[in-house]
Amino acid sequence: MTRRHAAVLLLAALLVAATSCSSGDEGTESGEVVLRVGDQKGASLQEMLGAAGQLDGLTYKIKWSLFTSGPPILEGVNAGAVDFGSVGNTPPVFAAASKARIVIVGATESRLTGQAIVVPKDSPLRSPAELKGKKVAVAKGSSANYHLLSVLKKNGLGFDDIQPQYLQPADALTALTGGRVDAWATWEPYTAQAELENGARILADGRGYTNGYGFQVTSKNTLKDKRRTAALKDFLARYQRAIQWSNTHPDQWAAIWAKQTRLAEPVARRAVDRRLADIIPIDDQVIASEQQIADSFSGVGLIPGKVTIADFFDRRFNDLAAAAQEGK
Repeated sequence: MTRRHAAVLLLAALLVAATSCSSGDEGTESGEVVLRVGDQKGASLQEMLGAAGQLDGLTYKIKWSLFTSGPPILEGVNAGAVDFGSVGNTPPVFAAASKARIVIVGATESRLTGQAIVVPKDSPLRSPAELKGKKVAVAKGSSANYHLLSVLKKNGLGFDDIQPQYLQPADALTALTGGRVDAWATWEPYTAQAELENGARILADGRGYTNGYGFQVTSKNTLKDKRRTAALKDFLARYQRAIQWSNTHPDQWAAIWAKQTRLAEPVARRAVDRRLADIIPIDDQVIASEQQIADSFSGVGLIPGKVTIADFFDRRFNDLAAAAQEGK
């Protein structure tokens, strides 16, 4: 092989490598659109869509990634590694405060009984006001973080009146059962698991303290690409249909969910009952409620400065929500 031929082959190889890297960054593989979806441990989004028949007939590929909770999913969205993630009401506030390149494109509203602060079965605590001075486990930036803040505020306490222990769910459950924390602010299926498997007691659920909103989030970069935006819209519609399927097939979904997560079926069944969700459009009321959450965190210095949360919403897919509501 001559030096000239070697140089030509090397240049060709470099061009192929560059093209491959560019395609990966744009969410494509060999010209095919790849939608990168973030799933939460315990949420089993992939299994729910599969059970509902919503992974059939896709015209794009899906690359699944598993995360411990909402905040890490949004870190993935901001980093350009995730195109779609479904999270609770608080992770977008923390992401917005850090100037993340996230966009909220869909919304749901769930029951509030599964959002809870739980205590061990033998705990002397009987009211939220008694949390003063106690160690409380919570996942920082999660929906439980705002629920805890709201519970404290409405019971005459501040965040500086407790000893927050920032733990992800698995570590928090171990800490609660091992007596290393006095309470745990969490969500389903962890609330039901703590109750049914460990005898935990709900000190305060979400009613009167928080909203039940969940959000479907993408990135600004994803929305700049027409092909990925089309795939995103299709996937969001499938996600919404899967939510509705789980609402109308709770026993079937609970059995599948239990098997996939290795949860006891009674735990999964209780969690499913509490996670029933309505598909809702992104409207002024939704945005105003989220702004209240953002202002609450800003007011106690848990996020820097003021966040204008409306800047992170995009209503372009509200037609999907309207169609989902009509199809009930």
